[in-house]
Amino acid sequence: MTDSSNEVMDWDSVYRQEGGFDGPPPWNIGEPQPELAALIDAGQVTGEVLDAGCGHAELALALAAAGHNVVGIELSPTAVAAAKQAAAERNLTNATFVEDDITSFTGFDGRFDTILDSTLFHSIPVEARDGYQQAVFRAAAPGAKYFILVFAKGAFPAEAEMKPNEVTEDELRAAVGKYWTIDEIRPAFIHAGMVAPPSIPGQPPLEMPPHALDEKGRLKMPAFLLAAHKA
Repeated sequence: MTDSSNEVMDWDSVYRQEGGFDGPPPWNIGEPQPELAALIDAGQVTGEVLDAGCGHAELALALAAAGHNVVGIELSPTAVAAAKQAAAERNLTNATFVEDDITSFTGFDGRFDTILDSTLFHSIPVEARDGYQQAVFRAAAPGAKYFILVFAKGAFPAEAEMKPNEVTEDELRAAVGKYWTIDEIRPAFIHAGMVAPPSIPGQPPLEMPPHALDEKGRLKMPAFLLAAHKA
């Protein structure tokens, strides 16, 4: 996550479990986000896949296990090392992980048939969104599909000093529609393994807005799921 002042979080410290969370980061739920798992089950993910900002890469690993060639790009060397180890342990030779900045990476021009953003968009500083869109658009093959799962505005308490750059539908449409043809933006959920935002030293604990729980007891937090394609 990034805070409202757009300071960049030390992502590697988060993945080393030194970033203010108790245990693994809450977006690491040990499996693909259910909204994206449903897309996979429906056959919406095709061809070679980019997992943008893959983290520990449970999404990329699940896709590789299903037979897709997948590349995960992630800024944190700790997360990349964990993803590579998991792929080796599962004998998934069709999953490749690259340490790079998703807002400026190169070397994959026109390659990917599907690009998946599983809770990355809101973690990028607002001023870097356009660079991110240019980079993934450049890496997309003609006709490629692009899916974004992102926190909706209001998912976190307004008074929280450290929270993601949540979006309105109009913000999301403006940022993505500059390059991509948007097919749909619909309400969705991000499932998170936490019950409250990270505590801030010297401040009283923040209370989350009421959210439904899924069948595994995880929070279901308000989000958008965007579907787009490269014309």
